[in-house]
Amino acid sequence: MAKKLPIVAIVGRANVGKSSLFNAILDRREAIVAREAGTTRDSIAAKAEYQDQHFWLVDTAGIKDPEDDFEFTIQEQITQAADSADVIWVMVEADVPITTEDRRVAKMALKSKKPVFLIINKVDKAKHADLSGFDRLGIKPIIRTSTTQSTGIEQLLGSLIKIVPKATLQEDDDRLHIAILGRPNVGKSMLFNTLAKKQQAIVADRAGTTRDINRAVVRYEGREVELMDTAGIRRNGKIEVGIERFSVIRALSAIESADVCMLLMDVNELNVQLDQKIAGMVKDAGKGLILVVSKWDVAEDKDAFTRDALAPQIAHNYDFVPWAPLIFTSSVTGQNVTKIFDLAFDIDTERHKQIATRDLNKWLRLAIDAHPPAGLKGRSPKLNYMVQETDNPTPAFKIFGSQTKFVHWSYRRFLERRLRDAFGYTGTAIQIWFIEKHIAHKHGNSPTLPERK
Repeated sequence: MAKKLPIVAIVGRANVGKSSLFNAILDRREAIVAREAGTTRDSIAAKAEYQDQHFWLVDTAGIKDPEDDFEFTIQEQITQAADSADVIWVMVEADVPITTEDRRVAKMALKSKKPVFLIINKVDKAKHADLSGFDRLGIKPIIRTSTTQSTGIEQLLGSLIKIVPKATLQEDDDRLHIAILGRPNVGKSMLFNTLAKKQQAIVADRAGTTRDINRAVVRYEGREVELMDTAGIRRNGKIEVGIERFSVIRALSAIESADVCMLLMDVNELNVQLDQKIAGMVKDAGKGLILVVSKWDVAEDKDAFTRDALAPQIAHNYDFVPWAPLIFTSSVTGQNVTKIFDLAFDIDTERHKQIATRDLNKWLRLAIDAHPPAGLKGRSPKLNYMVQETDNPTPAFKIFGSQTKFVHWSYRRFLERRLRDAFGYTGTAIQIWFIEKHIAHKHGNSPTLPERK
């Protein structure tokens, strides 16, 4: 069973305000915003929420004429976003007449057969302008916004949640889904082929060979396993001529479809910020995670870089996912490759572990006695009892009490660490929610699942 959140992609030509809208919805400066056109060079994705509806929001680079390979890769990225998204927001400027690029974006979006919104941004600059001409783009509904003045954003989100598909639980019998993630040329396709025991993916020495998600179904220990090999996620600004950049939306699709994700890291190039960003995406999606150091057979200095020396360094760099197991592999020699399946199976078992409510509340009392919640602004939260959700693919726990909104984020981290010490959950993200005790938990709505009918 896998939980899939809907994906909303913002597309449009450069400098129409896509990143500003992205930041306004998230209420934080996640994307780089500047006056120069074409600032955004990589899709940025983050989880967003409006009226208890969760979704992925993707900000893409501005569409332009593909004057060179650099620009062509951006267009490929936007095309992929349209292909993979559940909803597409096409953004134009109110104070600029319809351009050729606007028509190209609209045509591309409508061709996808996905729900499409037209967002006319910067209406504060065109208060008396006639905007009826934008009807010629053929997109409905039309939402008028000003990200600088926060105009129209509530209407946009309200219209979205009326048509966006709810986060769904996908039944897929007993098959385990594993996604292989990482930057280009770290050995993902080689590992995919080794695990699948057949040459399904293209293996080459140059980076960026994989253009789409390759899939293979194998059987291990009597159980079906679907492997997903994704295109490599490229560093910001590191665009190689003639090679397609990875669209982060592809990784999102794979992560959302997966139960367990493997993050491959090149043994000769560790401590890369982008690798850590990928791990954060997996954590945010509530999936299982395995940190895989690849190419161990070609480590430049095995005497200096032994497992015992590298493991603490990697643990420090990934201290935000201390529960993720670490394994060193070589697809060439086959070292530890089959152990990946064993690890993924163990993680899947942990993800399905259920703790009795009686044991959870006994644990909660001990945790509070050891370290009561301090709260904020002079308000002291009181935590009364907790339950585990029984129908969530991610281990999720609800703690009921009073003044729960004042629980500090560090206390959530303290409880998660204690919970893992007591009950395990190695290799998987977990979710802890604080809820006011007057909200029913047995027959009410879960904060992490679609509304019960």
